[in-house]
Amino acid sequence: MGITIALAGNPNCGKTTLFNELTGSKQHVGNWPGVTVDKKDGIYKKNKDVKILDLPGTYSLSPYSAEEIVARDYIVKDRPDVVIDIVDGTSIERNLYLSLQIMETGIPMVIALNMMDEVKARGDEIDCRKLSEKLGVPVVPVVARSNKGLEELMAAAVEAAGKQPRTEWPGLFGEELENAIAGIASVLGDSDPRESRWKAIKLVENDEVVSKSLDPAKADCVKKLVEEANRKAGGDAEAKIADSRYQYIGKIVGECVRKARRGHVETKSDKADKFLTNRILAFPVFAAVMYVMFACTFSENFLFIEGLPSPGIWLAGIVENVWGMLAGAIVGAVEGMGASEWATGLVSSCLDGIGAVAGFLPLVLVLFLLLSFLEDSGYMARVAFVMDRIFRHFGLSGRSFIPMLMGFGCSVPALMASRTLESDKDRKITMMITPFMSCGAKLPIYAMFAATLFADGNRTAVVFSVYMLGVVVAVIGALLLNKFAFRSEASNFIMELPQYRMPTLKSVLIHAWEKVKGFAAKAGTVIFASTVLIWFLSNFNFGGMCSMEESLLALAGNSIKWIFAPLGWADWRASVGVVTGWIAKENIVATFGQLFGGVSDEMVEAVMAGEEALPAISEVFNKVSAYSYMAFNLLCMPCFAAVGAIRREMGSWKWTLRAVGFQMATAYVVALLINVLGNMVF
Repeated sequence: MGITIALAGNPNCGKTTLFNELTGSKQHVGNWPGVTVDKKDGIYKKNKDVKILDLPGTYSLSPYSAEEIVARDYIVKDRPDVVIDIVDGTSIERNLYLSLQIMETGIPMVIALNMMDEVKARGDEIDCRKLSEKLGVPVVPVVARSNKGLEELMAAAVEAAGKQPRTEWPGLFGEELENAIAGIASVLGDSDPRESRWKAIKLVENDEVVSKSLDPAKADCVKKLVEEANRKAGGDAEAKIADSRYQYIGKIVGECVRKARRGHVETKSDKADKFLTNRILAFPVFAAVMYVMFACTFSENFLFIEGLPSPGIWLAGIVENVWGMLAGAIVGAVEGMGASEWATGLVSSCLDGIGAVAGFLPLVLVLFLLLSFLEDSGYMARVAFVMDRIFRHFGLSGRSFIPMLMGFGCSVPALMASRTLESDKDRKITMMITPFMSCGAKLPIYAMFAATLFADGNRTAVVFSVYMLGVVVAVIGALLLNKFAFRSEASNFIMELPQYRMPTLKSVLIHAWEKVKGFAAKAGTVIFASTVLIWFLSNFNFGGMCSMEESLLALAGNSIKWIFAPLGWADWRASVGVVTGWIAKENIVATFGQLFGGVSDEMVEAVMAGEEALPAISEVFNKVSAYSYMAFNLLCMPCFAAVGAIRREMGSWKWTLRAVGFQMATAYVVALLINVLGNMVF
């Protein structure tokens, strides 16, 4: 018989790292709270009969945010065979609070005492054998990042399955509260006494979920007993229970943990934070870090050395050359087979479209390698802390910046990350502004224009400014939404700042590879299908094969181009690009690659040689209208997958349509201002 093991623990305790090591999965790992917002499952790679689930982080089984509810519901309702509770050994007192609550549910449990390398580096010692005796559950020391102790952990977890764990600690809550809990459990009368006791404790703690599930016939009696428990606890039984747990944990830790004798020692993280979170320096440092990141990706004069391209540009040139040779060979082979002109044109057009996207894979790879390094180091958590100073003036907390930062990767998981927000108002506002962040799919659009219209040394500045524009518009959008649509007080911001850690090469590569793989997968599926459809629509009308200007696509584009004329691009091809971008933002580059005639082949020459703008695009766009086009596609409705994510997280089409309407209106207004003001200045 197979067994199911759930991984639980506080946010940022190493659950997902452990999950990846045990299952061979490649889930995103970040050195900040809230990376996992939904449960993920996998199979233990050394035993196919063991299923493992990675649950979102939670500080207790009294959930306040959506992702904490996911963890609590699975543990309490689905009741896995075993729970592995990952405890951060450097913060053992706080982590053991959740451990006690899980043990109270009566589910077999094993404690994985993680980050023991850091415990040792501090000079501390934890007696795992004694801790196991005190708690009544196996305690296994591990270092998830380096795969130490994991076999022993899984052996203990498999052995624990089916065993009855300890669920009570006599006198833990005091005689009067214990009697009240026992009385409530007796009234509940569940078939499993452990379940009755756990529910009784949650009722005394005023848990709304358990209260709503009460049998109406028993509700009045339970209510009176809870009121009596509160009276005996001095008016706040919930606080009494929490205090009792912490006192018990403190006693255990005092007996099982020996800390190195030292006064207040300033850690490396403390020293770094004096600079990186400084009230005056924090924002300039963040801007400088982001600019350097983009310079490593886009600069044609890397490290200010004339003629030395950045790693991203250098790799892009190689990929473009290889793709050009491959595409030429394929087209030549098709022609050599005697294919008709239209078939050869279809193949060539599809290769142009896919090549226009594939050429930007190296840029995406380099950018996400750097972004992954910043996330895993712990710096991005500091950015959220710093941004709270701005966000709280606009009715949001700095925690809202975490989904926004994730939006630099992909809007879909970023929108899901809004579950970490406790306030419904915060969640809705954050979901409405998160798509303003430049996801990886939008990067090729900026790179295309930077290579063709800004080939005079301004590429890095142009791309950097577009990314920053998204952040600025998001902040202003949050202010407007909070003032006119969600009138309420600003949310509180409480966030644990993790220790700075040197990211592992494996973690950084996994994160970057997953982004590039998803990008490439879309190029081979969605974008390939789109290029085929665009070729047919741009080469046929109701009378048969025709010129592009007389095609069905031109007819559709010409019918809507007037909408975008005030924004500076009254060309049907530009209008079609906007629409195809709603399928996938990379589609805009693929569309231009077909409609403007082989943009990708000429682009590599412009990138490598720094030539002037390509004639095909420069006939439609100048620098101002190109920037307007980038801004519109940055801010307008995201791809259909992201819209679906908004629908799932919002819970209704009404709010989804409101979000899309807000995004489209914002995009139009900003692009219009850029075009009008830009033409006045330049």
